[in-house]
Amino acid sequence: MTGTPSGTTLGQQIRDARVAAGLSLRALARQLEVAPSYMNDIENDRRVPSETVLRRIASELDLDADLLLAAAGRVGEGARDYIREQPAAGVLFRRLSDARLNEQGLKKLLEEAEKMITERDEDAGG
Repeated sequence: MTGTPSGTTLGQQIRDARVAAGLSLRALARQLEVAPSYMNDIENDRRVPSETVLRRIASELDLDADLLLAAAGRVGEGARDYIREQPAAGVLFRRLSDARLNEQGLKKLLEEAEKMITERDEDAGG
């Protein structure tokens, strides 16, 4: 799975990946079972697709679904539910947002979170 370049819009990222994959807009729309006009609107940043469509696009174009969701300004249904269930998660997100950490700082936090998840999973498994 490839990442998406920062500084480009959601539509640009999708278009670039589609072109790199050698797919026409109509071919991708057909694979996704959406109208070509809808796909055109997405690529031209006139429409923001649902989480489901974003995940299908990511799968078809070998893109990171999490990065596409972020580019679309969506956190995902699972994340919304988690924040409702765990209010500290919402506080953490707001603090990160207020701190305006740069990409390097966010990546460091993400690495730490991944380590915590791995440790939790190892503890639960054995």
